[in-house]
Order: sequence, then structure tokens, then C-alpha cells
Amino acid sequence: MAGALIQVATNTVSSAVASVTLTGINTNDVYMLAFNNVTMNASGKGLYFRTTTSGSADSDSEYDTAMTFLRSVNAFDPTSSVNGDRWGVGPQRVASGVSSNGILNLFNYNNSSEYSFNTVDHCFFWSGSNEFAGYAGGSVHTVAEANDGIQFLTDSGATITAGTFTLYKIQG
Repeated sequence: MAGALIQVATNTVSSAVASVTLTGINTNDVYMLAFNNVTMNASGKGLYFRTTTSGSADSDSEYDTAMTFLRSVNAFDPTSSVNGDRWGVGPQRVASGVSSNGILNLFNYNNSSEYSFNTVDHCFFWSGSNEFAGYAGGSVHTVAEANDGIQFLTDSGATITAGTFTLYKIQG
């Protein structure tokens, strides 16, 4: 079936964890990772992600990103970074019942002669200013290697307390 989503892995968090890792990328297809209702235990902390190789997170300084911060009550804010040790998908402003949701489209992950890259669409409620916000953009891991998954993590002092993370292969 063309364009079908085939579930590869899923992880539903119901108690505090430092990170969530999903692996299973083993073909040259495009993959999609959805994260839903992700909450953390501390306000103003960032939600981040990294590639994994053989199931372990790549903590090198080869993560580049360019995104636009979209805000419901203010101007758009372009942002970019190079040579980071992870990609950010924006701050998680915690308030009771508030969560982050997003989609990552993953390209070239299984190809050892290309860079792995992503598109990112992320939305959240920014409780500090009572507004809806999000990020849209892309990221690249500037290492030619095969990657098999994604690890989500937070800033020091925070944990992921809830959420569902699901990795799909887009069957072409």
C-alpha cells in the first residue's frame, strides 16, 4: 500500500524518565516520529532529541538546526544553531494539563554515506505568557553514518513525566 504508515516502535511514558529512545530504522524509507501529550516536571525546560547509532544516542557536536518560532501573540522569530550536541524542539512551559505535540519526518537515517536530517513541526501552550506557540523547521546531523532511531531528552533538572512517542515507517 503506497504511503501507508507502518508502526515500528512506541513508548508511552507514565512515570518520570530522563529520556525516551525509539529505534528500528533499518531501511532507506522515510520515517515519521509523532510525540503526543508530552509533559515534564519543571517549567521552562527544553525538549530535545538526538540520533541514535546501534541504539545509543550520538552525543557529538554535529547537530545543526534552523527553525521559526511561531507565536500566537507576537512576531515570528527565526532561530538557528550549528555544532550543538542535540536538536531542540522548543521550551516546554509546564502548567497543569498542558503538553507538547509534534511530528518529525526523518530522512536518510539508514544511509551511511549521507547526513541524517529531519523536518520538525512542534506545538505547545506557553503558560508563562498564556499563548499557543510552536516551531517549524529542519535539522541535520552532519555525520555520514547510519542512524537507527531517536532519543528524546530534557534539560538538566527535568524529567519527562508523560507522553506517547511513536515511530512509523512511511511505506513508499
